[in-house]
Amino acid sequence: MIDPWSSVILDYEKLIEQFGIKPFSDLLDDVDNPPILMKRGIIFGQRDYGRIIKAMREKSRFAVVTGMMPSGKMHIGHKMIVDQLIWYQKQGADIYIPIADMESYSARGIEFEESRKLAITEYLTNYIALGLDFKKKNIHTYLQSENKAVQDLAYILGRKVNLNEMKSIYGFSGSTNISHLYVPLVQVADILHPQLEEFGGPKPTVVPVGPDQDPHIRLTRDIAERFKNKYKFIAPSSTYHRFITGLTGDKMSSSKPKTAIFLSDSPEMAEKKVKSAKTGGRESLEDQRQLGGIPEDCVVYEMLLYHLVSSDAELKEIYHDCKQGTIMCGECKNIASGMMRKFFQKLSKKRIIAEDDARKILNRN
Repeated sequence: MIDPWSSVILDYEKLIEQFGIKPFSDLLDDVDNPPILMKRGIIFGQRDYGRIIKAMREKSRFAVVTGMMPSGKMHIGHKMIVDQLIWYQKQGADIYIPIADMESYSARGIEFEESRKLAITEYLTNYIALGLDFKKKNIHTYLQSENKAVQDLAYILGRKVNLNEMKSIYGFSGSTNISHLYVPLVQVADILHPQLEEFGGPKPTVVPVGPDQDPHIRLTRDIAERFKNKYKFIAPSSTYHRFITGLTGDKMSSSKPKTAIFLSDSPEMAEKKVKSAKTGGRESLEDQRQLGGIPEDCVVYEMLLYHLVSSDAELKEIYHDCKQGTIMCGECKNIASGMMRKFFQKLSKKRIIAEDDARKILNRN
């Protein structure tokens, strides 16, 4: 059983075996100009992604849905979702970004007004600063608590879901509060409502998520099938990306500050954090030169892989030098921390401008 509200690092291979997630590599050659996250295997799994490839090839309408739960700071790992949204926006997708303030309240105890503030100052500000264009007509952002269409659909969909099913999917117990029990249905409605007639009718929809969110995808696909006659829903597709490892070697988490580089960090702090990160180096410099490093077990190399090095050739050279023992961890940290500092210098300037635009999105100054 997968808990969408935990911070556990998951076994990606086991997920593919147990839950029917297909390897993304099977479809990679069919994607025109795939982004780095796809090419480098960071997006590792998919369900029914062929529908999305077909829609992009035919220039037909399709949607992307990915929510944000405003319960803490955004960290560098969250950038993966924004990178994907930017790419899909260029492919002409209708983009829906629900702000999961109802989930934040039921699962984390965050009051609604606090969720709104976090959504503006952390999430929307960073989304804009990272390059997502909210001025486009095909992007839709809303608070769950203020979207009547989503709430009404969640209520209707709940008619064909029972308590035993929710327990088996999420592990809910007798102590689970009723709000938490209900909120997965709101998330199902978030994913399916772009297919309602008032939003353009049935269309292929993809949900890019971390693998911990797969229970929501499975529930949504099941419910879409149950309401197929009523709404003509197309079961949503999904893609799954690997988590970025935290600075200490655990999963990067907003609730564990020592693991994370936050997008609101200063350039100096971001640089310092990279220099403190766990590496895949050997116990001694001599061993490193003789045996080489282990980039597959290195947080610093992951930063380069996921976010900092756009050139595949440059990344391959760094990987090779590490494996051959011709580059030491200190030198690699200096390279990565310098790149991170430059990235955050640009991001910090953009964040200052972006916050005013973020406030306008939710129509509150």
